[in-house]
Amino acid sequence: MRRASKIVNNKKIGVIGTGAMGSALIRGFLDSGLVEPCDVTASDLNINALQKLREQFSVNTTVNNLETVRKSEIVILAVKPGQVKAVLEEIAPAITADHLLISVAAGIKISFFEENLPAGTPVIRAMPNVPSLIGEGMSALVMGSSTVESHQKAAEALFAAVGRVIIVSEKEIDAVTAVSGCGPAYLAIVLEALADGGVKMGLSRQLALELAAQTMIGTGRMILNGEHPAVLKDRVCSPGGSTISGVHVLEKGGLRGVLLSAVEAAAKRSGELQ
Repeated sequence: MRRASKIVNNKKIGVIGTGAMGSALIRGFLDSGLVEPCDVTASDLNINALQKLREQFSVNTTVNNLETVRKSEIVILAVKPGQVKAVLEEIAPAITADHLLISVAAGIKISFFEENLPAGTPVIRAMPNVPSLIGEGMSALVMGSSTVESHQKAAEALFAAVGRVIIVSEKEIDAVTAVSGCGPAYLAIVLEALADGGVKMGLSRQLALELAAQTMIGTGRMILNGEHPAVLKDRVCSPGGSTISGVHVLEKGGLRGVLLSAVEAAAKRSGELQ
């Protein structure tokens, strides 16, 4: 269990929307010891989802979003982008400058929240990715105009419970989305292709997937620990060896250019959705 952050400890947390990401955040907050179950209130229209949360985590649940806001100091909006406007209209009467609202709704700018909530409401935009579901996420945070240092530190502590956290400007968020938000899909394709290659050369599917997945995990951790990708590649590529032969095929196939283009296309599309 991670050590609880004093800045979040004993804070009342509300989560509106208990889908995959909302539930993952609640799990992370509790597993890390940041808050106790009695300090968390979750709301959703899905009665079955709320019942599952109560049974699994013993948190407070309600179908009333206003109740969640009134019981909370930090409100996390984890609904789909198309539901944001309606939810803001519903909860705005209960929101005050003493609340901190954190949105994980993709594509909705800070300005939209600040225009639809009472003046001075502290707002933070968060972009977590799918590995947050297992506590290995990468989250980017954008600060609103009314946030102060304590708001940032609280948000950092909360999202650190499900992985790594960085602070970015809103103009960077499309590129962040294209790399870490969309990246799991790109890497899953690469991993699957590696496993397919193993199967083609006689390995069982299970063994090939295990080899590819653990290799990807280990490589990522080495780079996060300071190893430069180019240095790591050169270390594995022995003169005249099998790795450099494989790298030659990848370069001929344009793997680098394809991935660069994928990030560029995803970033452009992310900007169009806002």
